[in-house]
Amino acid sequence: MSAVDLSSVEAASVVDARGSACPGPLLEAKKAIGKVKVGEVLEILSNDPGTKNDIPVWAKKVGHEYLGHLEADGYERIFVVRRK
Repeated sequence: MSAVDLSSVEAASVVDARGSACPGPLLEAKKAIGKVKVGEVLEILSNDPGTKNDIPVWAKKVGHEYLGHLEADGYERIFVVRRK
């Protein structure tokens, strides 16, 4: 994984899944990834602690690239690049 400055990443689409419990944020991400072009970034906002573990596993399984996550005020910003 390349070292990316996540604070400067421009997301093509943002999914706000805050307040949604697992597996809600993952399901939202699965729906939303189809709306961004290959090579673009999807940002998922979630305050469910499991999401930052679920998203990298899902991304790897389906062939997308997990960039990482940033801690925000009471939630996480999770970044995935669509690769296919």
